[in-house]
Amino acid sequence: MNVYLTTGTYDFLRMILNNHKRENLVLMQNGEHTLLLHETDKKTIFQSPRSYEIVVKSGKIDRHDGFFVMNHIPLTDEGRPVFEYRFKNRSGFIENAPGFKALRVLRPVHSDTYIILTEWQNEEAFNRWKKSKTFENAHKKQQDYQKEEDKTPIYPRPSYVTTYFIPKEDN
Repeated sequence: MNVYLTTGTYDFLRMILNNHKRENLVLMQNGEHTLLLHETDKKTIFQSPRSYEIVVKSGKIDRHDGFFVMNHIPLTDEGRPVFEYRFKNRSGFIENAPGFKALRVLRPVHSDTYIILTEWQNEEAFNRWKKSKTFENAHKKQQDYQKEEDKTPIYPRPSYVTTYFIPKEDN
């Protein structure tokens, strides 16, 4: 299973969405960008997408309503298997968080930046999870890993987060 991402104007991406109603497409926005996500096991309908393979999949992406968080994490070639191993063997507590909908760990096909995509009922649910003990414990464990990796760094650049919502007229 793969995920493909493309950006463009709202009207153009909305036209693609309307022309491919049988595809698993999600149109989302933030203050700066409009993004169309295509999750499929077939060839994508996009002309020149950013392509990802799904490493971990949990939950079903709701294409009508939700708040999306994408943590973009650059990794060295040596760090990729370590990172994937950790996610495949994680505790899975996020799935029990109130308001959680879906998780995808996305391996890039043509770059070094993985994406951890989570979908929440709304931004408030995500913010509640960020303040939870579960979140705190998961990030403490990550900090412990990073201390070990200071000897052999696996992150060539800092990670960054983007958030998106589904536009009201698309609910």
